[in-house]
Amino acid sequence: MQSQPQNIFPPQHQNRQPGRESEMNPPPIYDNPAYKPSDKLAGKKALITGGDSGIGRAIALTYAKEGADVAIVHLCENSDAQETARAVQGVGRQCVVIQADLRLEKNAADAVQKAVTMLGGLDVLINNAAVQYPQNSLLDTTAEQLLTTFESNFFSCFYMTKAALPHLAKGSAIINTASITAFEGDPTLIDYSSTKGAIVSFTRSMALSLMNMGIRVNAVAPGPVWTPLTVSSFSSQEVQTFGSASPMKRAAQPYELAPAYVFLGCDDSSNVSGQVLHVNGGTVIN
Repeated sequence: MQSQPQNIFPPQHQNRQPGRESEMNPPPIYDNPAYKPSDKLAGKKALITGGDSGIGRAIALTYAKEGADVAIVHLCENSDAQETARAVQGVGRQCVVIQADLRLEKNAADAVQKAVTMLGGLDVLINNAAVQYPQNSLLDTTAEQLLTTFESNFFSCFYMTKAALPHLAKGSAIINTASITAFEGDPTLIDYSSTKGAIVSFTRSMALSLMNMGIRVNAVAPGPVWTPLTVSSFSSQEVQTFGSASPMKRAAQPYELAPAYVFLGCDDSSNVSGQVLHVNGGTVIN
């Protein structure tokens, strides 16, 4: 069994987004050596945005263990992206690394086309990239920040899905990363929470839209997770106790999220669409 994740972190802050996983102390745990794959995704081709680090890296590796080849899209975190590629290749699967700013529709379309060409098709799209900029008041949230957050978190999801659709067939899956904040709200993450709420509505609408095509659309709503987004968003003091307010009194590690994405990407969830899986440390969402 994997050791119990810790609930206190050394104080640290990275003054840029996206953050760098390679600079985090301790590094996030993205690999669970006790995980027992069973070819649930054998022969599948998956495209993961934000796949260079955090939850995206854990998904990429776990998908590879289940037999999938993957493409990951990142903004500028080259060293993190290469580490993800090495991990995927280390279990014998292909990993295509794509650098792109997905806030622009053309870039999203180009990224999808490159992934399809390099992988030889596409079966699973995972929209996972996101940023967040905490503010103490709505009055401190500028129009520029609002636009950046929506372009990064929601527009990219919209653009990637639109570009991927022509390449998806019956049995394919789209999985979006939402957040517990879409359901609970957050007083300092008003714009971020709003984008995640939009992703939930987008997930439900797309599930209905694609039902007759046999393409399933679902989402995962994480609670606090130890990723570069944490250390690049919050103060060093807040980082120390990050996640301790959850019922489990700790932040999740990325590897704990990955099996939910496996479930939603494979045939085990053949009767599941338009749903949100809550992997949030025990918070009950009604």
